[in-house]
Amino acid sequence: MTTEPLSFPRRYARTQRFTSGAPRAFTVSPDGSRVVFLRSRSGTDRANQLWALDVAEGEERVAADPAALLGGATEHLPPEERARRERSREGGAGVVGYATDTAVELASFALSGRLFTAELRVGTARELRVPGPVIDPRPSPDGRLVAYVAGGALRVVGAEGEDDGALAEPESESVSYGLAEFIAAEEMGRSRGFWWSPESDRLLVARVDDTPVQRWWISDPAHPELDPQRVAYPLAGSANADVRLFVIGLDGVRTEVVWDRARYPYLAHVHWSEAGAPLIVVQARDQRSQLFLAVAPDTGATRMVHADEDRQWLDLFAGVPCWSPGGQLVRIADEGGARVLAFGERPLTGPQLHVRAVLDVSDDDVLISASAGEAATAPETGEVHVYRVNELGMERVSQEPGVHSAVRAGGVTVLVSSVLDRPGAQVQVLREGKRVAAVSSYAEDPGLSPRVTLTQGGARKIPCAVLMPTDYDGDNPLPVLMDPYGGPHGPRVLAAHNAHLTSQWFADQGFAVIVADGRGTPGRSPAWEKAIRDDFTLSLDDQVDALQGLAGTFPLDLSRVAIRGWSYGGWLAGLAVLRRPDVFHAGIAGAPVADWRLYDTHYTERYLGDPAASPDTYAKNSLITDEGLSAPAEPHRPLMIVHGLADDNVVVAHALRLSSALLAAGRPHEVLPLSGVTHMTPQEQVAENLLLLQVDFLKRSLGLV
Repeated sequence: MTTEPLSFPRRYARTQRFTSGAPRAFTVSPDGSRVVFLRSRSGTDRANQLWALDVAEGEERVAADPAALLGGATEHLPPEERARRERSREGGAGVVGYATDTAVELASFALSGRLFTAELRVGTARELRVPGPVIDPRPSPDGRLVAYVAGGALRVVGAEGEDDGALAEPESESVSYGLAEFIAAEEMGRSRGFWWSPESDRLLVARVDDTPVQRWWISDPAHPELDPQRVAYPLAGSANADVRLFVIGLDGVRTEVVWDRARYPYLAHVHWSEAGAPLIVVQARDQRSQLFLAVAPDTGATRMVHADEDRQWLDLFAGVPCWSPGGQLVRIADEGGARVLAFGERPLTGPQLHVRAVLDVSDDDVLISASAGEAATAPETGEVHVYRVNELGMERVSQEPGVHSAVRAGGVTVLVSSVLDRPGAQVQVLREGKRVAAVSSYAEDPGLSPRVTLTQGGARKIPCAVLMPTDYDGDNPLPVLMDPYGGPHGPRVLAAHNAHLTSQWFADQGFAVIVADGRGTPGRSPAWEKAIRDDFTLSLDDQVDALQGLAGTFPLDLSRVAIRGWSYGGWLAGLAVLRRPDVFHAGIAGAPVADWRLYDTHYTERYLGDPAASPDTYAKNSLITDEGLSAPAEPHRPLMIVHGLADDNVVVAHALRLSSALLAAGRPHEVLPLSGVTHMTPQEQVAENLLLLQVDFLKRSLGLV
């Protein structure tokens, strides 16, 4: 009896987009002897184990195995942990995150709301019996203690499990200590709410009171017997959580950190290292001004070390601001039309690079992630490289065209590289630029190789990826599927094999697929990203320009053009069929932000301002206002709206209100509700059938069947 091979959609879902079994979340010990990372045992196993690589021997060993630690029991996640994973788009299981002491000898992590530690040198792990459910456990730098959050309280326990106690307990059910509020985790890139001092004697702790935040109810209509979930959601123009910061000693004595919270209510970033005083970034509500403040831990007083202002908005970047070992402020700034690395007040890079993140800072240099800037001698479409930068110049660490990142400590660099002609990512361990070890990947081979051309389209030279069917002979024009995200923080035109797997699968169904990163997407220049201030519809203009510009080079049938997208891309797909039916003949809007007044404060106000002060701006960018539906009335184009009913980020109200508005306007559309599905679609059968249903809709709508 033969078994039918699994379809690509099923394998794509089962392997979590072919990420299961791939190593990730690397930490290098300060002596360069160990590399710690997460990896599941196979390409279809979602449960990550904690691993350690002995750099000298090149040997990998398991430091913590969730199956053994839980005795084979099924993992049960507390609601707070499910929410954290949703914010970080984490679909894995087992050890999905960990923290270490400074020496990278002790690691801590949570499983099923229980606290575990692992001794990384010897590879033993055990449970510390503490009150739960445990969230975000973190060892002290000296490895003697572990701090964690349980029941909204910040607690500390000895590394041997002794003397557990609360340092700060919530005064009401609306208060928590040590956790990031919704918008910090969702939009600011700040997923944590407490930070140890380098001396391990006290902590900086965020206190979040979400009493002012509007309450929403998210229910599961497929299970009416279940109570709806009550969530605090700060929609645009409404009140945010009240966030304060305290220095708390191990004796529980607390000192509040003082800054002008009325003018700068957002706590965007916290950094505390041996190189200087605690450093925080606070932002104004409109995100056009922010302060870098040094904190005096004994008094809570702050002094300004840098201030930023921007007429559009100020972005936040991974790894900065921070202190160099010599006490210089390291930051990323938009200066002279470029995004540069600044050391003190002096820029170390210019317009030839577009700096994306700071990866490490040493006595000798700064390790950064960057793409080619607008002043680069040649475009490097879709490429992201790792550079060493200091006052003498720069050196590129990654050489092969692709998307690269790195982690570094103790003279050892872990270089993670994805390229177009190989699936997955290659992980090399380098010392002084030479490979001394590698980290294995257990990820499955997709069995699909993208036939992709990275190019530029339209007068604005929009970065594009064009994918043709694997067996296409070039004789006949093909119907077109635009497959964008198209908005902030979401570049999709990447010089990486696995980034294009789904697009290639759609291409193999008989389409020429185009992915275009227009204005608003990162990686090119500050002006490119900030052009969409007050006007997201420029994203649609660039999709049209890219399509029409590429039609002269590729065999595109412009009489049959569809568009699909998720989240911002879903909004863009809906906008395309409503505003430009002369170009787009069908659309699939997945989890679309139909009305930006229903999206969160930090994201939406950054781009569109306060809805009370700018109602016309919100109306212009909405899919459901009179302006959104008014023109043109004909021709009506088919639209499929897909939305998870359990989505707590883009709530299903967006899809329901859009459907109601379309029905009232007499516009044809289909609605596909996904029961129990959040903003992600991790369920295997759902993810598979969702792809198949989209192809069916596209072929029906474009007259291909």
